[in-house]
Amino acid sequence: MSDEKKIIIDEDWKSQVAAEKEAVAQDLPRPADQAKHAPTMPPASLELLLTSLATEAMISLGQLPSFGSQKVETNLEQARYVIDLLQVLEDKTKGNLTADEATALKDLLHQLRLTFVAVQQQAAKTPAESTPVAKATQ
Repeated sequence: MSDEKKIIIDEDWKSQVAAEKEAVAQDLPRPADQAKHAPTMPPASLELLLTSLATEAMISLGQLPSFGSQKVETNLEQARYVIDLLQVLEDKTKGNLTADEATALKDLLHQLRLTFVAVQQQAAKTPAESTPVAKATQ
């Protein structure tokens, strides 16, 4: 007897794979079905962008609970970054916004900066309970 190994090729594997793919395809929702069950997204707008960034800043400032943990945590560096992003947005869109949009962005930046300073001052008063970057409270 020889030490050669015999390779057995199952010629029917292609039809088996095709049958498995078909079975999987029948179990998966079709794109039309997914559209029926998918949540409707609001139209993209400057207002929605500002709201999203403001929410992120307020979470970082400890004014709102975080989405995942529902804990109120302060991260001043993250808050500063988001406020800086809003400032860049204001600078880059200057002259291209409606009067209402420009006012909303200016007011939002003003409110976030006031809140940032207040949170920063509070963190400086209670150094034993917090660090300048992050503080967790419940």
